[in-house]
Amino acid sequence: MGTRVIVIGGGAREHALVRALRRGGLLPGAEAREIVAIPGNAGIVAEAKCVQAGSGARALADAAASEKPDLVVVGPEAPLAQGLADELARHGIPCFGPSAAAARIEASKSFAKQVMAEAGVPTAEAATFRDPARARAHARGPCVVKVDGLAAGKGVVVCAGAEEAARAIDGLSAAHPGEPLLVEERLEGKELSLIALCDGERVLPLPPARDHKRLLDGDRGPNTGGMGAFSPPADATPELVARAIAEVFDPTLRAMARRGTPFCGALYAGLMLTAKGPRVLEFNCRLGDPEAQAILIRLRSDPLPLFRAAALGDLRGVEASWDARAAVAVVVAAAGYPASPRTGDGIEGLPADADDLWVLHAATRAQGGRLVSAGGRVLTLAALGEGAAAARRRAYQAAAEVRLAGAQMRSDIAAGE
Repeated sequence: MGTRVIVIGGGAREHALVRALRRGGLLPGAEAREIVAIPGNAGIVAEAKCVQAGSGARALADAAASEKPDLVVVGPEAPLAQGLADELARHGIPCFGPSAAAARIEASKSFAKQVMAEAGVPTAEAATFRDPARARAHARGPCVVKVDGLAAGKGVVVCAGAEEAARAIDGLSAAHPGEPLLVEERLEGKELSLIALCDGERVLPLPPARDHKRLLDGDRGPNTGGMGAFSPPADATPELVARAIAEVFDPTLRAMARRGTPFCGALYAGLMLTAKGPRVLEFNCRLGDPEAQAILIRLRSDPLPLFRAAALGDLRGVEASWDARAAVAVVVAAAGYPASPRTGDGIEGLPADADDLWVLHAATRAQGGRLVSAGGRVLTLAALGEGAAAARRRAYQAAAEVRLAGAQMRSDIAAGE
C-alpha cells in the first residue's frame, strides 16, 4: 500500500495539494502512496478517498488517526489554531503544520507584531485596541484596520482617511464582537506573497507569488480570501527573496524557537515592497489560497519528502525542482461573495484537466446527480504558460468555459506582468 497521507481541508488549495501529491507519486522512484482527504469536496473525491469528520481539532485528529496515516498535511489555518497538530502528536502522527502555540503567528496579529518586534523584523507600525472608541480616536489618517484574530481573509479594511477608518472599525467590531482591532500604518508599494517550508530552524523558500485580494478589477471592492494569483512576479528577484529570508524568515524562526514554540510547516509572509525594502503585512501559518494553486502546479518534484521533512523537523538536504513556466490561477466565485454567497447554483462546462491546466474545486458538492456551488469561492482554474501572458490566456480561456449563474471573476489577474 505504501505511505498513507491525509490532507485536511476541502478547498481549492487542498485540491491542489492532493493533485501535487498524486502527481509526485507517479515520478520515477517515488514511493507508493494512498491519499485521503478530510473532508475533501466534489472534485477531490475523484482523486482521493474522502472522509467526513466532526468539527474541532480533536474530532479531526480522531478521524485522521482512524485512517492510520503516516503523515497529515493541513491546509486551512483554523484547525491549526485550534491545536490539530498537538492532537495528532498525541496520536504519534507527524503533521505538516505548526502547533497551536506557533500558529498564533496567524491567529493573533498582535502576537505576530510582538514576535516581529522581538526579532527585529521590518513591519508596519500598529496599535491594538479593545475599545472601538479609542481605535477611532487613534485612526486620524490613511491606515489599515484589522481584526486581531482569524477572519478568513475578510478581516482587513484599507482606509484612505479617518472617516473610512471609523466606518471600518464600527463594521469590524460589529462583525467580530469582543475581538481586538489593530490600527496599522498604511504602507505603499506592491504586495508579494513569499512562503517557506520550515522545520523550526531552517527554511526552504517556495517560488514567490502575488495574489489579488480585492473582489473587483483594479483592486477595488471589498477584501476577499483571494480572487487569483500568479507566480513568479517579475519583481520578485532572487536577491529580493534572499533578503526576505535573511531579514524576515530567519529572525522570525529564531524568535519562535527562543519562545519554546518552534515553527514547523509552511510560513507565509505577506510582504509590501516599499521604497525602503520589504515590510511584513501579515504572517500566515499555512500555504496561501490562491497562491498555493499557482505554486503547486509549477512543482516538478515530489512534495511528499518536502512535507515530511518539515513535519519531522529536518529539512537538511531536501530540495525541490520547479517548472520554469509561469502560472496564473483565476478564482470563480459565487454570486453575493464575499458578504453573502449564494449556494446551490448548478456548475457546468468544466474544462478537462491537463498537466498545464488544473481545474480545482473549492466550494462544490454533488446534489441530485449534478455539481452545485456550496460557498463563496467555488473553483480555481490554474494554468501554465511560457510567461505570465500565455499562462493568463490559458487560465482565462478555461475559466470562460465554466457556466455558473451569477459567477464573479476578476479579469485582470496578472495583467501587465
